[in-house]
Amino acid sequence: MRDFSQAPFLVIWEVTQACDLACQHCRASARPDRDPGELSLAEARETLRQIKDFGDPLLVFTGGDPLKRPDLFELLKESVALGLRTTVTPSATPLLTEDAVSRIRDCGVSRMAVSLDGADAAAHDSFRQVAGSYERTMAALRHAARIGLETQINTTVTRHNVESLDRIAQVVGAEKARLWSVFFLVVTGRASLADDLTADEYEQVFEYLYQTSLTASFDIKTTEAQHYRRYVAQRRKAQPGGAGAKVAGAPAGIIQRQAGINDGKGFVFISHTGEIFPSGFLEVSAGNVRRVPLQQAYCDSGLFKVLRNSDALVGKCGGCEYRNLCGGSRSRAYALTGDYLESDPRCSYVPASAA
Repeated sequence: MRDFSQAPFLVIWEVTQACDLACQHCRASARPDRDPGELSLAEARETLRQIKDFGDPLLVFTGGDPLKRPDLFELLKESVALGLRTTVTPSATPLLTEDAVSRIRDCGVSRMAVSLDGADAAAHDSFRQVAGSYERTMAALRHAARIGLETQINTTVTRHNVESLDRIAQVVGAEKARLWSVFFLVVTGRASLADDLTADEYEQVFEYLYQTSLTASFDIKTTEAQHYRRYVAQRRKAQPGGAGAKVAGAPAGIIQRQAGINDGKGFVFISHTGEIFPSGFLEVSAGNVRRVPLQQAYCDSGLFKVLRNSDALVGKCGGCEYRNLCGGSRSRAYALTGDYLESDPRCSYVPASAA
């Protein structure tokens, strides 16, 4: 596994918190109007240069809805010109026109990600709380396919859609998305504890994702379900030949790329006002890019250092043989226990040391 002490693999940048949707699970509790405290264009450009100081991390422009920033395309072009691998996640609102999708491609971004949380318009639109969101999502995906822009689909698993994952996966395949990014709920922002699954239900979803990954035309990754890596490692270990077995279609490549990455460990989040967080779901700040260099906050702050130290974990995560591969969701531990070093409450695995 890689050493993430000097640079992250992934930088998520919330360029605005404004959005015209009102999604039930929204981490940001987004609102329609832009925050006057957002980073200015000049500050945003400086932030891009600081991200480039890490080398070549993957940079995701997110929100809110990035399209609510009128200078988005200028920033996308500059990001690409700096040599950063650049992705953008627009919201499916009237701003996501065919022209906007074409302009995203013309900026040279590597991928556009859109969210799909229901297998049909009724389910998706009720979750997003704006009529027409599903149709705009489908239109954006289809136009991207026509013009050669790679896409991914993001889905947040909740009690509302867990029974529909197979139908959503069929849409992911039919729309020729390259990646299905499956988010697991962290109870922050507008997310409700009642919408979350139990630890045993997480395992059931892991089994579904694993089986789907064996034959799907797209890759599957998880967000805030670091223990999916543990699940896959267990499955591979059980195969003939053990942990090193080459299982046809198994998600080894994706898991290998994600190995060890966690909130603050290979991962950094920059808020719309410049706060430097270990994750958008773990809003504990290590400084602000207006005052503290991003590289300094990531490499040297006590917050990020302790999050990268698996020996600092407590509870069963601290004694787990998979703690370096997985480590549990630090965001979920914080949201549900108040301690980001505690065990992930949505993991049912019992470590060998505790068995």
